[in-house]
Amino acid sequence: MDEILRSLRLYFLLQRASARGAMQYRMNTVIGILSGALWQGTGFAFIWVVMHTFPSLAGWGLAEIAFLYGMRLTAHALAMIPLMSVNDIQWVVRNGEFDRFLLRPLNPLVQLMGNRVGIGQFGDLLVGVALLVFAGQNAHIQWNAWLFAFCFVAIVGGALIEAAFFLGLCSLSLRMVDTFALRLFVDDVFSKFGSYPMKIFGGVTEWLLTFVLPVAFVAYLPSSVVLGKLDNPWALAAPLLGVVLVSLAYLIWRRQLDHYQSVGH
Repeated sequence: MDEILRSLRLYFLLQRASARGAMQYRMNTVIGILSGALWQGTGFAFIWVVMHTFPSLAGWGLAEIAFLYGMRLTAHALAMIPLMSVNDIQWVVRNGEFDRFLLRPLNPLVQLMGNRVGIGQFGDLLVGVALLVFAGQNAHIQWNAWLFAFCFVAIVGGALIEAAFFLGLCSLSLRMVDTFALRLFVDDVFSKFGSYPMKIFGGVTEWLLTFVLPVAFVAYLPSSVVLGKLDNPWALAAPLLGVVLVSLAYLIWRRQLDHYQSVGH
């Protein structure tokens, strides 16, 4: 436990230093946040246009889909803000910089995570939270203490699910060097399919997005519970699944780290 607390403390110190460095270029930081917000805003704008043609998608209205989109986007942002610098792993490995992490008395993953802060992902977070607040007031949700708690825990669980797949695929770069295309594909699946009710895909696709690549557990199943559209034990398991998967992803990281070879070998 002491080692975990020490790693967390050092991680926050590294991230604070990265944030201070980024704030030296304030206009660049603002543009980065606005770019993230505009990118995600255009994604929801497309849904808004579609919903003006089709007022309902699989029984979901605009406010309900906005809640689903906001939950997925918030979870995505919470996953990527701390892990964004891990996305650079192929360059860190290729340039031999990862060797330096192994010489320091600190978990290499913590060092890699603390390399830089995810600026654009704060824009994702702003849009996600804004959609949750808007939809939470317009989707006729019967809020109570249990729903608030479940919604919070489900968002954290969804973030852990995305983080687990991202970390697991990044870990493969310690042996395969470049897994960027595969990471981009998985992120695209989570982003595009995770923003809609799974029922519109139906059949085999819905099953695959639930039990093979658990996109449905990030936002669709939890938001269905909050919106009163689903009373299913699978939905309640979403937060627990995130904990299990991120633990497995870390084991993959440790396994790949054991097989890492310096570019000089």
